[in-house]
Amino acid sequence: MNAATAAPASSAAGSVAKGDTLLEVRNLKKYFPVTEGLVFQKIVGNVKAVDGVSFDIRKGETLGLVGESGCGKTTTGRCVLQLDRPTAGEIVFEGVNLERLSNKELTPWRQKVQVIFQDPYSSLNPRMKVGSILGEPMRIHGIEPDPDRRNRRIAELLTVCGLPAKFADRYPHEMSGGQRQRVGIARALCLNPDFIICDEAVSALDVSIQAQVINLLEDLREEFELTYLFIAHDLSVVHHLCDRVAVMYLGKIVELAESNELFDNPLHPYTRALLSAVPIPDPRVEAQRAHQTLKGEVPSPLNPPPGCVFHPRCTLAVDGCRAAVPELRELRPGHWVACTEVT
Repeated sequence: MNAATAAPASSAAGSVAKGDTLLEVRNLKKYFPVTEGLVFQKIVGNVKAVDGVSFDIRKGETLGLVGESGCGKTTTGRCVLQLDRPTAGEIVFEGVNLERLSNKELTPWRQKVQVIFQDPYSSLNPRMKVGSILGEPMRIHGIEPDPDRRNRRIAELLTVCGLPAKFADRYPHEMSGGQRQRVGIARALCLNPDFIICDEAVSALDVSIQAQVINLLEDLREEFELTYLFIAHDLSVVHHLCDRVAVMYLGKIVELAESNELFDNPLHPYTRALLSAVPIPDPRVEAQRAHQTLKGEVPSPLNPPPGCVFHPRCTLAVDGCRAAVPELRELRPGHWVACTEVT
């Protein structure tokens, strides 16, 4: 696909077959200006939330995006959704460069790309019943103009997501956290999307409820041929659900590989440190294994270090790491690493 080509929305619809590239993100940057002064605000710097991120997602797969809090995962997802307009870079969905489309031209594409938010307590309108929450987007986009058919569709969605159809008459505050998140999943499905961004979709739930929602997401992926960008910090969940995993640190992707390959053979020092922090259920194995503790603190995205952003905390850092930004290199088939000291 040509990332520089912006085609009309209707011409690209349904043009991507399973296994082909559905989404391309190229050199994505999102900077938030920092100002001072009450009247004449002067820009004194930029928070580099996302700084040169590139990845592809194939139709039918789940790409995990992991990293510690503040690394830019959610901002990347919001840029893909066009909730935040990128500072630079390209986002190409089904061959269409979304950066070249106006808000009006983006409307038909919003049916194809949906999101499941992290917090089911705040992502649902407390003044609306569940039936209205699910019915409003269908009415706006003309999916089911007839009210009776729309109500039947709402009942079907609730049933698919493991909720009784009678929940359409409930308010969000009358439901548990897991039930609210299932409503959020049903809302994401109501426009028949091809691609769903799961932004920490299970992190606010109890562990037992997490397992149910993860299994639901897997079942829905197979039933509706969905593609996921799964943003999370729980590596065990990511390993279970995702086909490939991208690791972010301070606005950059430092490693990208197939899920089993990354967990069995991590190459970047930051990825190794992340995986060493994941507890092992067997207490004897957990007591015997070596843990890698990172020194220092995460630098501020307002003033990131020069060169490799991880070098102040890296055990492999050399003088060259302080000068040049490492490129994401394919060291093994499908295994990409941004580190000059790893071979």
